[in-house]
Amino acid sequence: MDRTLERPPVWRRYGPYALIGMIVVGGMAWLLHGAGISTYRVPVDQLTIGTVTRARFDDYIAVRARVAPLAIYYLTTEQGGVVKRVVVQDGATVKAGQPLIVLSNSALRLQVASRDAGTANQINAIENTRLSLEQTRFSFQQRLLDIEHQIAVIKGKLARDKILLRGQAIAPMLYAQEQEQYRYELTLRTATIASSNAQQRVRDTELAELRSTLVSLKNDLAIAKASLAALTIRAPIGGELTALDAKVGESKASGAILAQVDSLGRFKLTARVDEFYLGRIALGQAALFTVRGRNYQATLVKIHPNVSNGTFKVDLHFKGAVPPGITVGQAIDTRLELGGASMALLLPNGPFFQDTGGTWAFVLTPDGRFATRRNIELGERNPDDVEVLQGLTSGEKVIISSYQGFKSVQRVELTRSGHDD
Repeated sequence: MDRTLERPPVWRRYGPYALIGMIVVGGMAWLLHGAGISTYRVPVDQLTIGTVTRARFDDYIAVRARVAPLAIYYLTTEQGGVVKRVVVQDGATVKAGQPLIVLSNSALRLQVASRDAGTANQINAIENTRLSLEQTRFSFQQRLLDIEHQIAVIKGKLARDKILLRGQAIAPMLYAQEQEQYRYELTLRTATIASSNAQQRVRDTELAELRSTLVSLKNDLAIAKASLAALTIRAPIGGELTALDAKVGESKASGAILAQVDSLGRFKLTARVDEFYLGRIALGQAALFTVRGRNYQATLVKIHPNVSNGTFKVDLHFKGAVPPGITVGQAIDTRLELGGASMALLLPNGPFFQDTGGTWAFVLTPDGRFATRRNIELGERNPDDVEVLQGLTSGEKVIISSYQGFKSVQRVELTRSGHDD
């Protein structure tokens, strides 16, 4: 017999279709959302991931320093010339004042010889002038002596004739003539003294000028002879002769560097520092390093501010003991302290900093499937860590390897081997 069948409930009839529709709509929404964000897929094993942590931050930079002589004296030519003889070879230990290189300059020798002869003639002329002035002074003195003698003779004669005049033994006119002669001699003495004093002042001025000229001429001659002596290059200090650049017969211009003398057994460190740190480097900062398992310290004593190829040079002096057995040119890895230690939020340092300038980074989502671009603010950094100021929290993970190839996207999808779609 026929039986009436009951119709299934609505949810049973249409539920599967609704579920499938919801899945399709959700998938389309997900695809549309993903299509609106630029995404780059990269295997996770090709990336370096760093975790944000709170820890001690040591403010330092690592620099490779090299051992250099504490003092370097360059041997230059004051006067150009031809290398006549090389007395000491490169690498030899020399003493202060020791002849090292001998130059020859014929033109300079002729010039000095001519100046020597000319100076000698001028000195003779000056001596003759000085002798003439002395003779004039002697003549004045002799004339004054004659006048003084004449006055004394007339004075004695007047005293004697005065007695005779009282006895009327001589004529009054003769006595009057003697008085007139006496007054004349007195006036002549006064005039002679005045003239002598005036002449003496002129003579003193001329003699002073002559002495000054004579000193100047002798100095010029000494300088000329020193120029000849400078053709023999001598060691300014005791040390090691290095960088010798002189061969017999070579012509060297004035000011050319022929070699250098390095201080023996006395060293310093020199290093090149990235120009990024130019504003943070200061005199007196400490540098720590290890040689053969022993710790040493140096102090920054000089900053060369000229930047070349993105770096500048600094000099450091050893503080305390000097590592035994070090040699010029030896490389030493040093830790240059820029500031003290402090607790901070830290992110491991990596190549991403050069790509972003520390203003943003790719931060992993909690499930680790994606990394999204986020603006951040970073502070000081050392070779190991960089200080986080804003934008990140402790425990978050960040891609710290290079962003080359995907730094223009908004999101990075991290894929794993064996699970790539």
